[in-house]
Amino acid sequence: MKFIQKWKSKKFKVIFLIILFLALLIGGSFSLFYGNNSVEALSKYGSRGDEVRQIQTKLKRWGYYNGNVDGIYGSQTLEAVKYFQRKNGLTVDGIAGPATLKAMGIYSSSGSLSGSTSSTNSNDLNLLARLVYAEARGEPYTGQVAVAAVTLNRVKSSSFPNTLAGVIYQSGAYDAVSDGQINLTPNSTAKKAAQDAMNGWDPSYGAIYYFNPATATNKWIWSRPMTVTIGNHRFCK
Repeated sequence: MKFIQKWKSKKFKVIFLIILFLALLIGGSFSLFYGNNSVEALSKYGSRGDEVRQIQTKLKRWGYYNGNVDGIYGSQTLEAVKYFQRKNGLTVDGIAGPATLKAMGIYSSSGSLSGSTSSTNSNDLNLLARLVYAEARGEPYTGQVAVAAVTLNRVKSSSFPNTLAGVIYQSGAYDAVSDGQINLTPNSTAKKAAQDAMNGWDPSYGAIYYFNPATATNKWIWSRPMTVTIGNHRFCK
């Protein structure tokens, strides 16, 4: 009798382990085929929805897209995304994948940034907003974005430091640092302008300098090729 009970007990354990193994196997397969798809979800030609609407809204604001904000990923949206990718050094495939969405400042709950990266981005955004507020408050909104864009263009240029803080605190680079205005608290407009510039809008057209013609005393700055004038600032390369 005891032998039979032990045999049944062992048999039950074996069956239980087999069932558990199959459950884990099926669950992993389900995650592989379905779960990962939700994480890797992206907008592309033919897609519809709120994410597409966000993409269109941002690209339209930055001058990449001229169509309707209708949440439909059609040919115009496709070309606008390609244009944005080309201008921002991304893979030009017309698909709004994780890297492209990140560059646009669009994050899903599954694609949120890690703590350290998010913290770094937040610090850079705050520093850039402080610079915009100190250097360009009172200027047209487009002009504030352009000032932020110039700073970011310097980070990309081999002629300047390769970090945002390095560019802003470079000796003699900005009057706002010299006179301490960089430490003022930025308003919501400056923060928005900084974010738009970080997301790829560059109304300065690639400029790495700007100055006020009414107050500039440096003769060299006048020799730089001008890209555009916005408000009181002349932007140049």
